[in-house]
Amino acid sequence: MKRILITGAMGQLGSELTTTLRARYGNDQVIGTDIRRPEETSELLSGPFEILNVLDAKAMGELVKKEKVDTIIHLAALLSATAEKNPLLAWNINMGGLVNALEVAREFNTQFFTPSSIGAFGPTTPKKDTPQDTIQRPTTIYGVTKVSGELLCDYYHHRFQVDTRGVRFPGLIGHVTPPGGGTTDYAVDIYYDALKKGSYTSYIGKGTFMDMMYMPDALNAIIALMEADPAKLIHRNAFNISAMSFDPEMIAAEIKKHIPGFTMSYDVDPVRQAIADAWPDNIDYSAAIAEWGFKAEYDLAAMTEDMLKNLRIKLGVTDR
Repeated sequence: MKRILITGAMGQLGSELTTTLRARYGNDQVIGTDIRRPEETSELLSGPFEILNVLDAKAMGELVKKEKVDTIIHLAALLSATAEKNPLLAWNINMGGLVNALEVAREFNTQFFTPSSIGAFGPTTPKKDTPQDTIQRPTTIYGVTKVSGELLCDYYHHRFQVDTRGVRFPGLIGHVTPPGGGTTDYAVDIYYDALKKGSYTSYIGKGTFMDMMYMPDALNAIIALMEADPAKLIHRNAFNISAMSFDPEMIAAEIKKHIPGFTMSYDVDPVRQAIADAWPDNIDYSAAIAEWGFKAEYDLAAMTEDMLKNLRIKLGVTDR
């Protein structure tokens, strides 16, 4: 990666990835894009930033050509809970934007990364130690677009030799940018409410396990995969990756070690709970370890300590 374009740069993942890649490759080498411009105080303006609608293939191609881009990181998409509210819009953005980005990558011979998700699995997928290669019959429009995207990226690699790469992200937890409508967002919200209110009401039920990852590990995984020797990549797209699996009780217990008075109650959202119930309890990510050396540094305890430390500063909280 030398000259990188990121779509969806204002999202939870994109905002942190943009600044991380600029620190690694240089501010001017990473072009952030989104459908709107960030606030003038945003770190995203520390380097080039362009307004781009991913449904406008012509504009995307012109930008890649103008900026001499050699790597496209395509993150623009609607997430699981948001997508269920407007399935047609989700299909148009998630698939229309993806095929446009792949076509631009093919035309200009760029490297290409787009994330899939544990949402690509469904209720008939094995829930324990979910294999890299297994049945995928999701029951959400988000999951349908993710499976379709995995297959489309495979197709562009085999048919047109586009250097496509990707991972199946678990829930991502970070303190910089709020999450954007995912089922696993409770695992971010709980830290905010723990510090602001001393309590949290979970929309995900007790005993619901899902894979999760702290944002620094997610960012390192993208870089490691994109810098990996292509000859060693058997799967290329949709690598299972994860760092931990927990239910709401476990994350609450960890928070209580730092905030003893913290309490949690439940008001389960049937839509998001149904989505979570269709996903794995924990996945097998041995293929990512074997093919490009994936490694996560943060477990639940280390993540909780770091999240609370940073959010105390961000929120100006000193009494908890």
